[in-house]
Amino acid sequence: MAIIDFHNHFYPPEYVTHIQQGPSSVKATIDAEGNPVLHYPGDYNVLVPGHRDIGYRQEVLDQTGIDKQVLTLTSPGTHVEDPDRAAILAALVNDAFATIVQERGDRFTALATLPLNHAEATVREFDRATGDLGFAGCMLFSNVNGVPLSDERYWPMYEIASDRGAVLYIHPIHPVGVEAMTEYWLMPLVGFTFDTTLAAAKLVFSGVVERFPGIRWVLAHLGGAIPYLAERLDRGYEAFEECREEISRLPSHYLKEFYYDTVNFDPAALQLAIDFAGIDHLVAGSDYPHMIGNLEKMLLSIEQLGLDDDDKAKVLGGNATKLLDL
Repeated sequence: MAIIDFHNHFYPPEYVTHIQQGPSSVKATIDAEGNPVLHYPGDYNVLVPGHRDIGYRQEVLDQTGIDKQVLTLTSPGTHVEDPDRAAILAALVNDAFATIVQERGDRFTALATLPLNHAEATVREFDRATGDLGFAGCMLFSNVNGVPLSDERYWPMYEIASDRGAVLYIHPIHPVGVEAMTEYWLMPLVGFTFDTTLAAAKLVFSGVVERFPGIRWVLAHLGGAIPYLAERLDRGYEAFEECREEISRLPSHYLKEFYYDTVNFDPAALQLAIDFAGIDHLVAGSDYPHMIGNLEKMLLSIEQLGLDDDDKAKVLGGNATKLLDL
């Protein structure tokens, strides 16, 4: 029974060095233990060894019994930089991921990052990453400096993604209105999940999901509130003409085709997502090595579902294997 951690994050050392040396819009400091710290609105990430040392990370996987991880970059992303700089950094990250996969492909695969504030470079880098570099897809952020993922500037990339059957994984970033979320870590605790929910709903209602049917969408953090709110979205479709203009079926029809990672360690919440989207649409995720992530809780929460062996194998790794064509 292979165990694949779909949701985790890695900062290639080359990227960290470029941020530290600048120019960058990201503030970089060093904490008392010598870890780099990257600051962005409402949050910061302490880059512990698991974030930036792939050898150390592989030892952690050995200790916890995780067979493989799907590496992705994380906040603040390259799109917070000047557009040309964003393109350079995205290519650097993807080249670093490709090297890791080439050298340690038995333990790691990856999804590309994109310079999302540079539409033309996004298309070029997506084409390169899913072509020459062989990635199954990329990770998108839930908004791009306030621009929604449904914006038509991204449609040329979606067209390629649909033709290739690519995986597009939506991970949250600081939302518009982050100023109201700067206390009590409300931005990552609440803002992240709400922004994922908003992004998914807008992609559906705008017709993007219907227009580009070959894309395989994945939502982080169990889809934010999507499994919980899908019925309300359906009622909106029935009540409001605007909600029917771009789509031909209920929103839940499209959302049930999405995949959801298990970065919500409440078995009752996981069961709700299974009841909504089906056992074939959940992929295990830990959010390692963020402070709020946990490899052990990922495993325990799935165990507590009481699934039979076949269904448990799907969530732990089988669904990710099929999704990523591993």
